[in-house]
Amino acid sequence: MNKKTTAMATLTVARHKVDELLALKKITVKNLEELTVAEREMFQERLAQILADSKGAERDNLLAKIDSILPDRTKNDLWEHNHTVIRSAISDFMRQYGVMPTKSAIAEETGLSRQTVIKHLKEYKSHPEFIAEAEQFKFMSHEMLANVFKFGRNGNMRAARLYFEMVGAINKPGTNTLVTAQNNYIQINNTILSQENIKQLTAEQLQQIENIVRERVMEGAGRVV
Repeated sequence: MNKKTTAMATLTVARHKVDELLALKKITVKNLEELTVAEREMFQERLAQILADSKGAERDNLLAKIDSILPDRTKNDLWEHNHTVIRSAISDFMRQYGVMPTKSAIAEETGLSRQTVIKHLKEYKSHPEFIAEAEQFKFMSHEMLANVFKFGRNGNMRAARLYFEMVGAINKPGTNTLVTAQNNYIQINNTILSQENIKQLTAEQLQQIENIVRERVMEGAGRVV
């Protein structure tokens, strides 16, 4: 038997073993340990292709079959994929039709099963990946607060109103100072700050206001996050 014939025979055996493995109801780590390095690479390639082509219940069944051999990172990647396509499908549907899509419509658009869509929408808030994503947004809140302050300091009354709301300085119960805001001015007790008179303040006066507000931020910004 020459080298070419031997290689063909080896390839045939490898394909047969991979086919048998994929036919199992459950694939375990022990099953993978029985494969050679080349056979394992072939299995991974076949599995990746099948997973990419599968949809709906077929995809669910495949993932259930290989659940015990999937590393946590891969499971998280799959969750992120589901989260992204579901969110995108809902957003696109509402933009086009103006109503919330049904679970079946989301499933059809994403290629996921209806059961997977229902399960994801029910449980996503407790998933570690979602919690981590939410923490990232919280982490950036101080930078957003700083940007809002800059716009407010430059005379943007809407930004100033938002800033005071974010730090809890507008209509806060239990204080003697009442801050109200409209689109073009802010009123603190009997004093009105408009965009026009803010621009007329000197740099020193603006700095004094900034110092006062900064002190308030130190007290209230902790509540933002």
